[in-house]
Amino acid sequence: MKALNEIFAEALMIDIGRVTDDLTYNSIPEWDSVAHMALIAELEGVYDIMLDTDDIIAMSTPAIARDILTKYGVAL
Repeated sequence: MKALNEIFAEALMIDIGRVTDDLTYNSIPEWDSVAHMALIAELEGVYDIMLDTDDIIAMSTPAIARDILTKYGVAL
């Protein structure tokens, strides 16, 4: 299974070294609303889950993504 940072890097089309817990939605040009939905789609596909709207909106950092995914039973 892909690591969370790898999924972020691929979905946002950035170097994996740029994916840190300090990375936030809209803090870089690559993470705009379109890229956010691509990230959500990738996460849902890789982990075979369906995120609810509140979680999609709240997912603004890799750290928050880990917390949200854990809630869905994803072991990271």
